[in-house]
Amino acid sequence: MGCTTSISKIYTVGRRKKTISIPETVVFVPSMRVPVRSDLQRTLRGLIPRDVADKLSSLRNQIVLVAEETGGSAVTELMRILEEYLSVLLGLTKNEYGLEELVEFKWKNLEGGLQETNVANSWFELLSIVHMMAVLTLSEANSLLIPKDHSGSGERTVSADFKRDAVELLLKASGYLEFCVRDVLAHLRPDIKRRFPKDLQEGVLEAMSIQALGQGTELQLSLAVESQKATLSVKRRLACEQMSYFSQAHYCLSGCDMSHGYGKKHLLFIKWKYLEAKAAAYYYHGLILDKGNEPSCHVSAVCCFLAAEELLADSKKVFLSFCLAVPVTRAPPLCDAMKHLHQKIPDIALKKSQMYGYLLEQEKSLQVLPDLPEFQLSLRPDDYQLPEIHPAWNNEKWENQGQTLKEHLRDGEDETETE
Repeated sequence: MGCTTSISKIYTVGRRKKTISIPETVVFVPSMRVPVRSDLQRTLRGLIPRDVADKLSSLRNQIVLVAEETGGSAVTELMRILEEYLSVLLGLTKNEYGLEELVEFKWKNLEGGLQETNVANSWFELLSIVHMMAVLTLSEANSLLIPKDHSGSGERTVSADFKRDAVELLLKASGYLEFCVRDVLAHLRPDIKRRFPKDLQEGVLEAMSIQALGQGTELQLSLAVESQKATLSVKRRLACEQMSYFSQAHYCLSGCDMSHGYGKKHLLFIKWKYLEAKAAAYYYHGLILDKGNEPSCHVSAVCCFLAAEELLADSKKVFLSFCLAVPVTRAPPLCDAMKHLHQKIPDIALKKSQMYGYLLEQEKSLQVLPDLPEFQLSLRPDDYQLPEIHPAWNNEKWENQGQTLKEHLRDGEDETETE
């Protein structure tokens, strides 16, 4: 998915060996879309200064070259070019220049080069660029969270520092996506939006932004589980927040077309993470309730533990479906925090149901699963700001040429009315 870390296996088919690469996925990374190489100079010749047209075309083709040659793995280099390209592209979005719909921009999926999209609108190009920046950032976060054998012991782990860095990247990606929804889509007409690829639907962009916050919260929970100072209340709060984020993300997708391959996989990912978070929330809620002295507290705690066990079992089934959904992926070994929960939840559900079995029989009226507490969500997307418009758009030569273009377009309108 996207540009994730891969594990390759070689299978012998007849006399030929076939290498199958199955990526490991921790963070859901959409399929990367890249620009299609095009000759912008020809389209913009005589409309804008030649140096601006050359810069636009050169930077756009650099993005294509680096993305295709590296498969999107050269994140730092691509982000640098994308930011520089954005500063030049912004000139095409300015109403006063009258260039918004003069250039047709073509994009395709990096994997296989299929599903090409052509839209003659500079705001579509800006949307696609910022979306690509979000996908690259999610991919970078995913790479950090793939466990690695740093000690040579054969045990793959993820350091606490990598988890914190990944949280920052997820907040940044969430900010890019929120910017797309809040500040870019409003500039695009409904008829243009209907031509968008499925991963640029407004609900999908919103869901991706929110679920990035959910995964950031999941990492905070992982750090809390590994910390001796974190209280049960803190862990419960984080699990409940994670569950809320994924519930919101799922709601955003309710009005979207998710019938395509990545759409189905996306829905399964959200369901898997939601069930896993809910299992953790009920586990920690049960531990807190079990500290009470009343029989009702112990009965409620057992109900929580049994619910957590059932939710965890359901999450494993959904996880398997997610891995097998196209494109096929695999999960790395469980981190210490999740390994802890996968071991503890079944154990405590069995232990406490046996310990308080007599209460469950006596207090059948109390066998009601308690509601989880609700908390204000803590994480917010980073506030993304577009770069400054490139100075080339502000020179005197362009001002004169821009005025000539306006007159040319106005003359064309007058001729149409006369006819």
